Amino acid sequence: MPSVESGSQLRESRRLAAVQTPVIPVVGRWIAETPGTISLGQGVVSYPPPPEVAEAVQRFGGSLADHRYGPVEGLPALVDAIERKLAAENGIIVRPSSRVVVTAGGNLAFMNAVLAITDPGDEVILLVPYYFNHEMAVVIAGARPVTVATSDDYQIDVEAIARAITPRTRAVVTVSPNNPTGAVYSKDALSAVNALCRERGVFHVHDEAYEYFVYDGAPHFSPGSLAGAGAHTISLYSLSKAYGMASWRVGYMVAPESLWSAINKIQDTLLICAPAVSQHAAVAALGVGRRYAAEQLESLAGVRRLVFDALSDSHVPCDVPPAGGAFYYFLRVPSTMTPIALVERLIREHRVAAMPGSAFGDERTCSLRISYGALDRASVGEGIARLAAGLRALVRA
Repeated sequence: MPSVESGSQLRESRRLAAVQTPVIPVVGRWIAETPGTISLGQGVVSYPPPPEVAEAVQRFGGSLADHRYGPVEGLPALVDAIERKLAAENGIIVRPSSRVVVTAGGNLAFMNAVLAITDPGDEVILLVPYYFNHEMAVVIAGARPVTVATSDDYQIDVEAIARAITPRTRAVVTVSPNNPTGAVYSKDALSAVNALCRERGVFHVHDEAYEYFVYDGAPHFSPGSLAGAGAHTISLYSLSKAYGMASWRVGYMVAPESLWSAINKIQDTLLICAPAVSQHAAVAALGVGRRYAAEQLESLAGVRRLVFDALSDSHVPCDVPPAGGAFYYFLRVPSTMTPIALVERLIREHRVAAMPGSAFGDERTCSLRISYGALDRASVGEGIARLAAGLRALVRA
């Protein structure tokens, strides 16, 4: 067969070549090569789905319809359950200005949104540190991520967002409670961003995957509940965290009705519909409701306090900004090492894993994302002890 020459068209997309490599598999490989490593890396919870999910799955498959394609926007029973939940918990009245679309996880919901609202070369504003899959999705779509710094405690700077909006801007993205920082944005800040988007004629994309994970009285607010927000607000949700259903790949979005034609084309092409078995499981999970996550929150809050107290010790060389939600801390480390180099050394020399802040767009300092949701209290305690020891050793080196 003829060889592929350098000028051949047999190459990967230039657009995809510009997308950052997912960091979680890289860190996962280092963990696998270092037996006994405790991972404070990937953002998952330690608990399984409620029993009602398994019961629903056992009932699934008895009907021929269970094995056929369903509606692109989701099974009617699940869409109805989501609409009731949004009205009761988020203050979002879906119809008539918007609609629910069930997706294969929150990431697909974001991808749907970006593809529906951008053309190549358009701009999407992301707050730094950002969720890396959001940045990747923007680049995959051929749009340009425009980053706006948050404050030292990772809160929104509305004036900075306003200055970043140009005629090419199509959306401003916010995530609260935030991944990767754990910051919770106030009602006033989110309302200001939503009003700014309405005034400038851009979409406000708001990710609420961690809506149930708030502590110390921190409030959760859904900007999609604001009067008149339905026409320009896209709200994203996931069952992965609250219900321990990461592998089930089920989430949903609330999008303006004006975008339905575009989203219908995208989802029908990429997915057709979310897997029916996962949708039946989601109906069962929503039937249990937010109390399931609330029952886990007290234990998680105790682990959170343990992590904060240990890393705030004056002998540990890192800064721990406040985090009122999710299950993350985003540490600033006074080191000249790159974050990815620090992560590799922590794994190989101290058998503890974190995520490099550079993957989340943070270039201000050497930073790490710590996730404490996936492990029991004893394992987290040991992992944080190793992290503290590793930072003391490596930052001095």
